Amino acid sequence: MSFSSIVKNELCRVEINDKCCLLSELSAIVRISGTVRSIGASESNIRIVTENAAFARNTFSVIKRLYNIYPEVVIRRSKKLKKHISYILVVTSTMGSRYLLEDIGVVCSTGVTDGSTNSHSVSKKILKKACCKKAFLRGAFLAGGSISDPEKTYHLEITTHCLDLANEISKLINNFHLHAKVIGRKGNFVVYLKEGENIVDFLNIIGAHSALMELENVRILKEMRNNVNRIVNCETANLDKTIDAALRQIENIKYIRDNIGFDNLPKNLSEIAQLRLAYSEANLKELGEMLSPPLGKSGVNHRLRKLDEIAENARNLKGEF
Repeated sequence: MSFSSIVKNELCRVEINDKCCLLSELSAIVRISGTVRSIGASESNIRIVTENAAFARNTFSVIKRLYNIYPEVVIRRSKKLKKHISYILVVTSTMGSRYLLEDIGVVCSTGVTDGSTNSHSVSKKILKKACCKKAFLRGAFLAGGSISDPEKTYHLEITTHCLDLANEISKLINNFHLHAKVIGRKGNFVVYLKEGENIVDFLNIIGAHSALMELENVRILKEMRNNVNRIVNCETANLDKTIDAALRQIENIKYIRDNIGFDNLPKNLSEIAQLRLAYSEANLKELGEMLSPPLGKSGVNHRLRKLDEIAENARNLKGEF
């Protein structure tokens, strides 16, 4: 099961007792997943289509609780290779679709403004309270939302056919101090969130608390893995630098030994040169502790740099490049 399905199945189990919140959720569902067809001057039919069985059951239950309407349910299996099952809920004018549409602000007393629900702005009475705004966003996600597998990337989006509705959803999300944006894609408009923290906050707003905890656990594990990888990469890089420096130092010291001789070096440089050759795998701290008196890392490094300069100058004098 996809992470989107996990989130939607959890949202369908959220208990809503306030009528205003039920209306807000249903308003978003009808606007995004629904199609309103006008029949004459004053009659309309509503069709809500989904492939999520839990969402279909939830929408059926919401309509039944609010209006004591039992929508007609049609199940269709796609003829394509994957044979997806679609659930279609139909509320006809004889069932009372008119009252439903007026309540959720899709139609007014003069009838449906447009053949598609997606072109209507959201009524202010639907979003008058904070709980109603959260319920609207929950319905919007149920109807047109998806969320990527957090193991791979952080991306949440809500798709609608209407730019005005997409902008309203984006504005509503941003009222909760998130950073939603809108883009066009294949004739649709997508409201999306990218940051993991924003997605966690959005899931909290719409009531998907179990999915939120699962996403947080994934975020924590990914952050731990990333931190470990950074530390390992840093230590590997430092080790590579140490090995390269040691190889360069040994090469220069051998050049000095063969072309200049340790006897012609100052005593302190001769001493560290011979130690470096004898203990090629030792680090600067270990080399310093072998000296008498002991010397710190910076002192050892200073002497080794002097040896590098002597070898480089000797090569330049001989014309070796």
